[in-house]
Amino acid sequence: MIGISHLRRSALVLLFLALAVAPARADWLLTPSLGVVFGGAANSFVLNDLDDEFEQRMTVGGSVAFLHHGLFGLEVDYSAAPNFFQFTGGTGNFDILDLNSSVQTLMGNAVLSRSHGAFRPYVVAGVGTIRVTLQSASDVFGDLTSNDTGVNIGGGAHVFLGKHFGLRGDVRYFRGLEPLDDEDPSTDDDFFDQQFTKEDFQFWRGSVGVTFRF
Repeated sequence: MIGISHLRRSALVLLFLALAVAPARADWLLTPSLGVVFGGAANSFVLNDLDDEFEQRMTVGGSVAFLHHGLFGLEVDYSAAPNFFQFTGGTGNFDILDLNSSVQTLMGNAVLSRSHGAFRPYVVAGVGTIRVTLQSASDVFGDLTSNDTGVNIGGGAHVFLGKHFGLRGDVRYFRGLEPLDDEDPSTDDDFFDQQFTKEDFQFWRGSVGVTFRF
């Protein structure tokens, strides 16, 4: 779903590093997730309808992590909010596969977790890429796209219902470290080729997921 060479290369590098340093004895965790974004730049629109709010704030993604003896580890986390900048109120269309007005994140994180028991809280922090894409519905300006460095920090808990299966609740804070500029020189324009969002671009993400442990 990413379909973006910059994020793809970053993901491959992060996964290679994880494989290179992973210990022989480790818990591998695969977690697809569904959630919402809120706070900061995610509050671009104020919608009173619950369906419209969900369409505006919905995010999908997943993570791959390994934990050394279930305690310390690394994680690669990806998420996409396809309607982050898309007004979905009323008859606005909702398309989870349309990333033309979206925010995508790809982060490499360090993880500290409780190493035993069915209930395992954890904290994560790391750095990666925040990709912002903004498209004008009426084509009054060209697509604005930026890939910039960002950080995230958060935590949550796994509740394992068996040896290889569990549920995860997670809350994270994301913040960009650079101005988010239009990076397409083929559509230079004195007015629109400006910073189209604040330098302190930031938001929260809450998600739930199903974790498979190997």
